[in-house]
Amino acid sequence: MNKSDKLWVAVLIALLVGYLGWSYLSPKPPQPAAPVAQQAPVVAPVAPTAPVTASTAVPATPVAALTSAAQTYHTLSNEQVVLTFSNLGARLVKAELLNYRAQNTEDSGHVVLDTGDLLNLTFDGVEPYLPYEVTQTDAKTLVFRTMVKAGVALERTVTLEQDYAVTVRDAFTSAEATAVMPYGFSVGSFGLTEVSGDTIGFDTLAVGEKKPEYHESELAKVLGARSAFLGCGTSSDPTGLPLSGENALAEPQSWVALKSRFFTTLVMPPMAAPCRYGVSRDATSKTLVLNRVNATFTYPAQQLQAGVATGVVTRLYVGPKLLSGLKTFGNHAERIMDFGMFAWFCELLVPLLNFFYGIIPNYGVAIILLTLLVRIVFWPLTHKSTVSMRKMSVIQPQIKALQAQFKDQPQKLQQETLKLYREHKVNPFSSCLPMLVQIPIFIALFTVLRAAVELRFSGFLWIADLSQPENLFAGILPVPLNILPILTSVTMGLQTHLSPGAGDPAQKKMMTWMMPMMLLFMFYSMPSALCLYWTVSQILSIIQMWHIQKTTAQTPSVA
Repeated sequence: MNKSDKLWVAVLIALLVGYLGWSYLSPKPPQPAAPVAQQAPVVAPVAPTAPVTASTAVPATPVAALTSAAQTYHTLSNEQVVLTFSNLGARLVKAELLNYRAQNTEDSGHVVLDTGDLLNLTFDGVEPYLPYEVTQTDAKTLVFRTMVKAGVALERTVTLEQDYAVTVRDAFTSAEATAVMPYGFSVGSFGLTEVSGDTIGFDTLAVGEKKPEYHESELAKVLGARSAFLGCGTSSDPTGLPLSGENALAEPQSWVALKSRFFTTLVMPPMAAPCRYGVSRDATSKTLVLNRVNATFTYPAQQLQAGVATGVVTRLYVGPKLLSGLKTFGNHAERIMDFGMFAWFCELLVPLLNFFYGIIPNYGVAIILLTLLVRIVFWPLTHKSTVSMRKMSVIQPQIKALQAQFKDQPQKLQQETLKLYREHKVNPFSSCLPMLVQIPIFIALFTVLRAAVELRFSGFLWIADLSQPENLFAGILPVPLNILPILTSVTMGLQTHLSPGAGDPAQKKMMTWMMPMMLLFMFYSMPSALCLYWTVSQILSIIQMWHIQKTTAQTPSVA
């Protein structure tokens, strides 16, 4: 591939990287709020339990009349998470993730997800925070009881399953046939963390679909803004915009997920149901900063038979965006990772990365080993490409002679050129293949490394956090120093300089400087993990090129 070809390949890479950013950040058309025909809930009889009578239930006191002493907290825990529930609304108010630090310091506490009103049931005409009587059977099970209305009891059993999964069983009981009024099921809320570069998002999976809808770019439009930058600050002026707003989704949803960059709350309701979502902004910011998102399912009235407990089961995932855990949870929950068109390859890279981490417990080393594996897999292709480039450089004088001889006979020039290629066993297109093959690998790694919670706060050499740019001397220098993007540019310049090609010296000099500057611009604010991959890949490519040039120096025309 000559130098002008490389220029076009570089432009192609730049366009693809730009497309990546645009695909994640660009606004999407908002879904109009539309009335949804409510479907009858799918309910299942459950084993009869002792009905809650008016004498044993906690009276429904208006929330305004409740004192701080009236609210009690109860916890469920395992080795990964501690969940804290309130007796008011039987709701999950926070989740403490025991394996994740809130800040990148040794004395940091754990990540605490403020889930707001998650699990709270609200009934038409009933106070929003019903007091519940609480019984704890063990460290992983809580039982809540209350009266929804006269004669109708509700028993909620919350069980913390393995890792970050939670099962909630709601059983309604009535002494006589009646209907439970329409009610809402809160998916809670999710907010930005204090870590730089965090985002908030909202994903839904419609009934019968396998691919979720990602609503990040629609969130700011709920407030009347034209677009949003994935929950981060933008140049948009928030003046005149409301502090919060909400919108309705037209289709019943199989699940809803609220998420930040690394963590999520995913709720799988007992029945496909329509939902509403809301968003709020930071009132103190001079630019538009979306800081919290929430959602609520709406259920139609349920018909109860006399003396029969009718139950519904809700499943939750509250924790980090771990690919393995989300896959285990089921119903395509892993799609909230938003891996895009190369999802199959991304889902292969994550286990490989963790496999190498299991061998040497450092994700920087794991990325280097992953890079080495990729280079080994594609060694035959890049070897053939480099040999072809060298052959092209050797026969370049003959090609120029043909161009001069047949400058007025384009058809004859093409025939003679192809004949020359055949004689020397040269494929002029093979030199482009390695660059084209690396594009999907680059996109997949970009997608994985931007959202892999495994890399959060993972250090390597001088790098404090592989999920962020290096940001050395931040606050001291006008622009923080990022060493890896500079190394990436230097190695690209060296590779371009060493590459055999057919261009003239001026063209070669231009490409030697242009491509490194493009990479420096593209990579400077990217996660250190991606820069580490690309730098190591470039170094291995230079070593391979040097080896091929050395071994073919005496016989350049031999394959």
